[in-house]
Amino acid sequence: MRTTTRFVVAAVATTTVFALAGCADAQSADSGEPTATVVDGGSLAFAIANDPVSLNPSGTGSGNDTLYVTRQLVDSLLYQNPETGRLEPWLASDWSGNDDATVFTFTLRDDVTFSDGTPLTAADVKATFDDIIAAGAASQASALLIGYDETVAVDEHTVEVHFATPNAAFPNSTASVALGIVGAATVATPYDQRADGKAIVGTGAFTLGEYTKDVETVLEARDDYAWAPEALGNDGAAHLDEVVFQVVPEASVRTGSLTSEQVDVIGGVQPNDVQTIDDAGFPLVYRGNPGATFGVYFNESRPVVSDLAVRQAIAAAIDPEVVRDTALNDLFAVATSSLAKTTPGFADQGDAFEYDPEAAADLLDEAGWTEGADGTRSKDGQPLSLKLAWITNFGPNQTSLELIQQQLKDVGITIELVGGSVPEFLKIQEAGDFDLSWQNLSRADGDVLRTTYSTAASNRLHLDDPELEALLLKQATLADADARDEVLAEAQARIAEQVHQVPVHELTSILGTLPTVHGVSLGADSRLDSLVGAWEDAE
Repeated sequence: MRTTTRFVVAAVATTTVFALAGCADAQSADSGEPTATVVDGGSLAFAIANDPVSLNPSGTGSGNDTLYVTRQLVDSLLYQNPETGRLEPWLASDWSGNDDATVFTFTLRDDVTFSDGTPLTAADVKATFDDIIAAGAASQASALLIGYDETVAVDEHTVEVHFATPNAAFPNSTASVALGIVGAATVATPYDQRADGKAIVGTGAFTLGEYTKDVETVLEARDDYAWAPEALGNDGAAHLDEVVFQVVPEASVRTGSLTSEQVDVIGGVQPNDVQTIDDAGFPLVYRGNPGATFGVYFNESRPVVSDLAVRQAIAAAIDPEVVRDTALNDLFAVATSSLAKTTPGFADQGDAFEYDPEAAADLLDEAGWTEGADGTRSKDGQPLSLKLAWITNFGPNQTSLELIQQQLKDVGITIELVGGSVPEFLKIQEAGDFDLSWQNLSRADGDVLRTTYSTAASNRLHLDDPELEALLLKQATLADADARDEVLAEAQARIAEQVHQVPVHELTSILGTLPTVHGVSLGADSRLDSLVGAWEDAE
């Protein structure tokens, strides 16, 4: 168990590549052999790769690392059990929906308080959701509230959420950090002034103690917390006194700081560090991420990639097996659809994608793209040169993309890789200044396809596919899970047929822990769960 003393981590290089013979979808969340009695107290040092950027739960931060922190500050109406996928009570003790998935009713617990001591009421749920809608594109959560009409506080502990159009995925969405409920003091603060977390008043097991940008975020446990989901194994206040999320950008440095026992947990374990951690005898906590798979996506408002033949050629020129085997390891599955296998509603589309560079060359020839002396194809004097935007927050991304860049070069397509942080990537997408993008989106519901591809959502891919749009909207109207899965399967088939995405690999979230650490787990979305049940053996 680390003390609260701050420290500087020394760089330790690790280059061993580890390839597993096989793996399960998830590793047990409890690491090490527990002692007879849970230990209360102490500070957990948790190294993450990126500064959270924004501690506003519904704001736009730096990705998973942001959610690791904000999950500790806010609770959700419902909890999605990662073992079963089922929704369970959290802030809401009961819930129901009408037949056409336009009205959802939640009964709130009557013993919950915010960190400022005010009680949770239906008015707070209404204010939280209204606030997200008012924030518009500034809020990542707005994509989860498509079709939102209003929230009605029926009484102090009963709330109805109304949608103008069906949103069958909404109950699942309420389990996300982005729809975590915040207090009146937060809503009263201008949305663009909440990033530093000082205005965030939540019902979570921890509160913000200190935030130093690009250095660390210190969270302090609440003494009066007593409403964690049963699955987290703790019906009272957090066992830990404090959690310190330290920003350690270099993966090898995070690994070195763990194996030298300078920190208790590290996030974002890279594939080439898995062997090092395993050899040291330190447990790994991992889980395959549900949601939209990593792959090549297209900005179909750009003339070149608006041509289906070009998209088909790009798909045929990419070998996902080689990418996975070179950049990652067997903890990561080769993608066979726009949805990951761990996502409810997954339907295998592997037959639609086959690595065939000769077929790719033939498709480009037929589309009028002829190979020049330098190997790059051109048409009407325009070289077949495309800009691919990507996010630098996951180490293997660069290796994956350099492989894809070479595979596409082999068939005469030149790719310019434009990498950046999450905010930089989003700016490029919003401006439409890209031909291809490399991205994914973790979410434990097939409705992630609507978030990614629907023209009624952010529409950063600038699609114009009425057939796909109809399917995405239809699945959102179906309360029956089997019927919804059938429509989601049709949507995945349509995405594959029109090559709106080339699936390459699924993401796996990997944490490394000291053997003395217990209760650190990944949620249904494969992001860090609440640390209310985490503890560490006494020294």
